[in-house]
Order: sequence, then structure tokens, then C-alpha cells
Amino acid sequence: MIMNYEIRRGAYYDSVVLMQLQKGLAGLPGVDDAGVVMATPANLELLAATDLLPDGVDAKPDDLLIVVRADTDEAAQAAIGQVDELLKRKRGGVAQSFRPHSLTAAADALPEAGWVLVSVPGRYAAGVAREALDLGKHVFLYSDNVALEDEVELKQKGREKGLLVMGPDCGTAIINGVGLGFANRVRRGKIGIAAASGTGLQAVSAEVHNLGGGVSHAIGTGGRDLKTAVGAITMRQGLSFLADDPDTEIIVLISKPPSPQAATRLLVAAQNGGKPVVVNLIGYPSPARQLGNLHFAAGLSDTAELAVKLSRAPGPKVVELHRPFSGYVRGLFSGGTLAYEVLLGLQSILTPLYSNIPIRPEQALADVMESQAHTILDLGEDAFTQGRLHPMMDNDLRVRRLRQEIADPETGMILLDVVLGEGSHPDPVSELAPAIAEAKQAGKKVVAVVVGTDEDPQELIGQIEALIAAGATVFATTTEMLDYVYNRVRPSAGDLFTAVEKTAFQGKLAAINVGVESFYDSLKAQGAEAIQVEWRPPAGGNEKLMAILAKMKGR
Repeated sequence: MIMNYEIRRGAYYDSVVLMQLQKGLAGLPGVDDAGVVMATPANLELLAATDLLPDGVDAKPDDLLIVVRADTDEAAQAAIGQVDELLKRKRGGVAQSFRPHSLTAAADALPEAGWVLVSVPGRYAAGVAREALDLGKHVFLYSDNVALEDEVELKQKGREKGLLVMGPDCGTAIINGVGLGFANRVRRGKIGIAAASGTGLQAVSAEVHNLGGGVSHAIGTGGRDLKTAVGAITMRQGLSFLADDPDTEIIVLISKPPSPQAATRLLVAAQNGGKPVVVNLIGYPSPARQLGNLHFAAGLSDTAELAVKLSRAPGPKVVELHRPFSGYVRGLFSGGTLAYEVLLGLQSILTPLYSNIPIRPEQALADVMESQAHTILDLGEDAFTQGRLHPMMDNDLRVRRLRQEIADPETGMILLDVVLGEGSHPDPVSELAPAIAEAKQAGKKVVAVVVGTDEDPQELIGQIEALIAAGATVFATTTEMLDYVYNRVRPSAGDLFTAVEKTAFQGKLAAINVGVESFYDSLKAQGAEAIQVEWRPPAGGNEKLMAILAKMKGR
């Protein structure tokens, strides 16, 4: 076998064109294999691993390297000689008479464009995205290998300007009925989606369509958006936009495993919006099937089914929010599993949240004898039961702690459980009722869950009536208790940000494409207005010169 190669200095082509060129060369007579890459260190390693890297190749990352392995030298040379013709064929899909060489020129040529699609190599992508934001455009950032600090900086910049930065590594979105990147063609409808998962977005939007529903907009965020460092900036922007969008009645949130902190901020924002929200945060424990306006799905197909079902439900979709109470939630439970279930449910919306049975390390209570912010206690734990009866048999300790919480001006709501049955206190409410009445008089809300049956010796109905008479709100399950709390606890979602610019979501979609040319073809095929930029690496890829030019431009 003979290898022949050619280096084209500073010649940039997107990955799709290079892939097509490589396939075209490999299919020529006498050619055994071919490699066509931008000569980055990673790509050179891949060529070496497949025995397609000739000795002595001196190519830089922004050079195009074309390698052909053939039966004869003549076949290899003949294949190299057809590169220009093959390139011409492969790029024939972009039927555009004028191809601007800069993003600014493209924006001047298509001023109505509200979107910039960026799919250039990762080392340049942040710069292109930054320029798009400076031009007032929303960004669909398909490029990967973008530094995390660049992602945070871009998204913070976009948030301040009311612009979305979808990505990096965002593969899918649907805006104004037009798919960006990899997207299925779906009918328009009432369901809006925000997703930190491209294939998850595709699976749900496609199933919504197949079930007869439709999608208003589907906003991708990139897979790292719900990491702690990023803080779900784009997801929360998308949620805010969909909550205000008159064409969206049901909102769907999808994510690969999120950080607990980002998930809590997102769910608080979802709760405050009022519209029904279907939540599928993969790997994040669902507190219940439904809490307030939040509906928790078990999988992608279930997500779509729930969203379509909710969209078809009669009546208004916006949930009427109750007037929130002030102060912290304090839970005093005799049942450990009941305390754990309530802690699991409340961690979705309350922060900071502490407990003597923490689910996450940061929830560990420093001193179990003193509540801190929102606190859920299992009073049956060893620290409380040494030398005394379990609180299911003796309420003395719980009554003392209840009065301690009443005296704390920061306490707003107190959660209790009353567990009946054999072995339990013969009349627990008789001990709890006076303290509950004191709590009511002090302006504290008391919510109790009663576990029991009509055959228990404590007389279930009598215990419930006595609790109500003392001033407690009573439920039969922790799920009902959690739903009650969800509808009355509305903490701030955190930092405020500029409302998302809405013009780009109205009328016919117009976009500028920088990078993968098949994205331009897809936009045009869907009826969007689009323009392709003839992009090349700035300063020929010279890092020092690029930095100097960036500084000069900043001035």
C-alpha cells in the first residue's frame, strides 16, 4: 500500500463536509482508505491509530490534512487530484449567492435574524457566541469542547441581555416550528419544552406529536446547564419565557442528572410560574406524583403522555397560588420514615434545609437541639430517645420542642405526625392539643398527618377532630401534607434576570449559520430565512495574534 497526502494551510471546512469528502475519496478506484481532518493533535492521534498518518507530516491545528492510502502511487495521486471537484460537489447544498465572511456582515445582510447557530471548533466557539450576543442575537451553540468558564461567562452575559445561550453541546431545539440542529418535525401546539438533553428533547417532542399533541417551542440548554457551576441559567430563562408565553399552556422540563442545588432553584422557579409543569430530572428523586403545579414523570414516554393529558384537560391551566406564609418550616416527627419522606419532598423547593437524618451531606444539622432555617427532625433517633420512651409512646419531648419552635420568631409552619395503633400512646392528641392551640395563638401554622384506621384503639375520628379543634390542618398522607406545603411555600428562585427577548420567537424564523453547512440547508428546507457565513479561524488560528486582535476589538 502507498500513502499520499496533501496539507492545505489555513483551509477550514466543517466536520460534515470533511466526512463527506473522506467517504468520497475512500470510494475512488484503487483507494483502500482515506482520512480528511483538521490537523488538531486529537485528529492526528486518530489517524495514527488507523495507520493513516504518514511520517514527517508537519501540519498545524488549522491546516486541512488529506491522506489517501491506495494500491499504487498513481491511484493515490489521482485521488488527491480529485479533492477540489469532490469538495465542490459536497458543498453544493448551500445555494447562497452571497456568503459573508463575518458575523457582522451576515447580520447586516439579514437584519431580521434573531438567532445565530454556532458549530465551529470548540476553541473558537466562545468567541463567535460572544460576538453574536454583542449583536443582540440568541445563540444556538452546537460546538462542544467549550471551557466551562466560557459557558458560565456567556450565559451570564446572555442573561443580562435577555438572550438565550443554548449550549455548548446543544444538539436540539425547536423555535417557531423550525428545528435547529437535530430535531424532529412536529406540529405546533400548547406544550413548551426546556431540556438539558438533546435526545431527551427529541424523544419527548416526537412522542407528543405521535400522541396528537403539539409543541409551542422547545429550548435546549446543553448538558452542563444544571451543574452547580452553571446554575441552570438557560433552563430558568427558558422556563421564565415559557411561563409568560401565551401560546404555551403546559411546560416540560427534562435534564440528565442535575446538581441538587440547581434542581432546587429550577423547581422553585417552576412552582412560582403557576402553569402546570411536567418534570423529568433523570436521577433526581421525585418527591411524589404531583405536588402543586408540578407533575413528576417516571420516564420520557411518561413525560410526553402526562404533558398531552394535561394539555387536553378542561378548564384554566394556570394554578391559583395561595398567599404564602412567612417564616421557616419546622417538622417534628415521631415516625422516621415519615420524616424522611417529608424531607425528600421539601428538598425540592426549600433551601437551606437541615435535618438529623440528612439525605445530602450539606443538610446535616449542626446541633439537633436547635433548629436552623428549615428543619425536619426525626424525634425517634437515638439522640432524643436515650433514657426516655419513643415519641410514639410519650409526647413529652415533642411537646417541649413544639413550644421551643413556637417561641422562635423565625418559625412559620410546624409539621407533625400522629401515629395511632397498637403500642402507641392511648390518646396522643390530648398531650399535643394544648401546644397546638398555643401555636395557633402565636400565629404559627400547624399541619398534621394522622396515620391510623377506624379500628385503632385511639379512635381515629376523635383524634382528627381534636387536632382540628386545637387549630391544626389535618391530612391522611404525607403526600397531601407536602402538596399543602408546596402550595403555600414560595421561596424566591434567586437572582433576577432580564426577561427573554421575544421578537425572535415570533413570526418566521430567521437565523445566521456559522459552521456546519447542513444546518443551513435544514433551515432553508423548513422555510426559515437563513444566511451561511464563510467562516475561517481568526488570525489563521494563531493564538497570540488572536488575543491581540481581541484586545484591540475590546477597546
